[in-house]
Amino acid sequence: MTSMEAVIVINASYEFLGLVSWQRAMGLLFSGKVEVVKESSRIVKTVTRTFRVPAVIRLVKFIRKIYKREVPFSRKNILIRDGCQCQYCGDEFVSGDLTIDHIIPKVQGGNNDWTNVVACCRSCNVRKGGRTPRQAGMQLVRKPFKPTIMEFINLYLKRRFGMELSQIIDY
Repeated sequence: MTSMEAVIVINASYEFLGLVSWQRAMGLLFSGKVEVVKESSRIVKTVTRTFRVPAVIRLVKFIRKIYKREVPFSRKNILIRDGCQCQYCGDEFVSGDLTIDHIIPKVQGGNNDWTNVVACCRSCNVRKGGRTPRQAGMQLVRKPFKPTIMEFINLYLKRRFGMELSQIIDY
């Protein structure tokens, strides 16, 4: 089992709150802050005991959600949405090797929002310059979109853990 496997955290009211590592989930469980809603097939062994790793944990006490119902617009979240793939050439990169490109450049009146920005490798960004893809003779791999919370969670899980929410829980 890798240290990167995710466990779903839900509020006492059964609302989705987020994801934690399996180690953090086990710590919360042993401290009495959560209860297991669904176990996974994964097992952790100590010298004397064997434990099933939870797939979903529920907070014992209700907490107010501290995030909005929208995915925040940020470089990191754009890279997650685009899967660290250049949206012009289609090649995959590590996040540090990608830039964020405005499809309609700011100098031509383009906005700084989900539907006008994409992940872009440096060479494609230089090639495109301050032009639109049409002006530069380039095409997008995928049309950019503003992800919903659930779309974003699935994109994040797929990118980071190689799975989708439906694979973790049929809840």
